[in-house]
Amino acid sequence: MRILILGGGGFLGRRLAKELIQNGGLVHGELVSLTMVDIAFEDRLRDSRLEYVQADFSDEVTITNILQQQPDVIFHLAAIVSGEAEKNLELGMKINFHASLQILELCRKHAIHPRIVFASSCAVFGCDVSRVITDETAPKPRSSYGTQKAMVELLINDYSRRGFVDGRSIRLPTIAIRPGKPNAATSSFVSSIIREPLQGKKASYPVPPETPCWILSPKHVIKNFIHAANIDEKLLGDDRVINLPGLTVSVVEMINSLEQITGTEVTKLISHEPDAFLQSIVLTWPPYFETLRAKKLGFVSDSSVEEIIRSYIAEEGIVIKT
Repeated sequence: MRILILGGGGFLGRRLAKELIQNGGLVHGELVSLTMVDIAFEDRLRDSRLEYVQADFSDEVTITNILQQQPDVIFHLAAIVSGEAEKNLELGMKINFHASLQILELCRKHAIHPRIVFASSCAVFGCDVSRVITDETAPKPRSSYGTQKAMVELLINDYSRRGFVDGRSIRLPTIAIRPGKPNAATSSFVSSIIREPLQGKKASYPVPPETPCWILSPKHVIKNFIHAANIDEKLLGDDRVINLPGLTVSVVEMINSLEQITGTEVTKLISHEPDAFLQSIVLTWPPYFETLRAKKLGFVSDSSVEEIIRSYIAEEGIVIKT
């Protein structure tokens, strides 16, 4: 079995590769090769089956050459994040839409029929935030990022219907807690208000403290990526889009959970600093979901925000001073 991870240099790509190398999990057969594609790699795993290709995901020649290896599964995680895609429409369209269309077209033209797991987003929704999103709710994005993701979802549905690929788009909640440094995603603060204070650094959030968010831990995102790759296409039918399960939790509830675990000295580092640009996007994302189809198909979520925080502390080896 040959696997290709587009966006392999990101933290989810690295984590997914590590899980596949160390523990496997795919039902398609023994891992023969795993190719990672990204414009940069912070660190590299060592395994004879791993190949790193440092390249722009939109480069047609590079991607064509890689596809000649006939990958069985493609994890499409490459993207320009939400805030950057909103500020730079041309770049967002180039990477998030046109490069994704190019992958599908190359698979069609060269008669490659991979199983594609596309990392979409709950940003495809932008309706009344008090409304509960169900499996039947139509996308109505209020950002360029969400629009680009929604367009690729439609393409994957159609290319799958025509038999060119076997795709499945999974709509990710906001991922918390991301390790490393803050990025240009408009939801970056959701991780920062936990991650930075645990490191003794100040952090802020741009939305009202009672703002609810739909979140999922990296651990369960990886489990769901692998599970999505294992689902038989007959179980999906013509609808290849899945709203992942998650947790609805407010900003203040996250801070309170952190305080229960660490004490008040840590949470004193968190402040409220309103930001109109970030609010204009984040406050359009609905936080309430009913994910009956995902649960029926076997996708998983976290049990509590406290579980997410404690899992992050354990994974990062953080020592809590009492």
